[in-house]
Amino acid sequence: MAKSQTVIEVRQLTRLAEFRAAVELQKQIWGFADIEVLPLHLFVVAHKVGGHSFGAYDGRRMVAFLIAIPGLKPGGAGYLHSHMLGVLPGYRDRGLGRRLKLAQREEALARGIKLVEWTFDPLEIKNAYFNLESLGAIVRRYVVNQYGASTSPLHGGLPTDRCVAEWWLEAARAGRGEVTARVAVPAEIETLRHADLRRARRIQQRVSAGLQDAFARGMVAVGFERSATEGIYLLGPWK
Repeated sequence: MAKSQTVIEVRQLTRLAEFRAAVELQKQIWGFADIEVLPLHLFVVAHKVGGHSFGAYDGRRMVAFLIAIPGLKPGGAGYLHSHMLGVLPGYRDRGLGRRLKLAQREEALARGIKLVEWTFDPLEIKNAYFNLESLGAIVRRYVVNQYGASTSPLHGGLPTDRCVAEWWLEAARAGRGEVTARVAVPAEIETLRHADLRRARRIQQRVSAGLQDAFARGMVAVGFERSATEGIYLLGPWK
């Protein structure tokens, strides 16, 4: 797909037609079966009860979206769980994910919300770099096979392990102290998901063990380095 020369507009979604476009976009981005697609009703409810959703538009066409729902911590502290963000393949690497997240941050802060959380696949090097380095989120929780088996071909048949990103909105970025541990993810994992599932699973298990061990010892993922051959979680104290 040729990249459009029009200006991409990011705006909050409030109407049924906009919510429907976001529902359809999920199928185009991830190839989900209908049972795994977030339904129209969830977008409506999120809008009504304190969540929000945003879309990025190339003209009249939605090409990316984000949805978040309200959450409640033990003790009563509120936050937003940013459940899904997706960008059409032809529009990736154009900063749309960042623009959606910054719009989310601005709207949340205007309502006094200080924390946004979301989950991401720890094997996705680009996403890990974006979350920890571009946005300044931290990670200190790991969930094994959170969603069970997925129908999306992008997941390659692996268990849906997830890291939990915490984005503290009033901080410019996470404070980084001494790096005391590193957990590496080889870049070849993207190919191995489809070419050698057993090897991909072994890598996933190694990354899982390394991150969970670090978190159990009180460390936090506060940064991420990447090269042509690997991505590396940087772990240590969080100031």
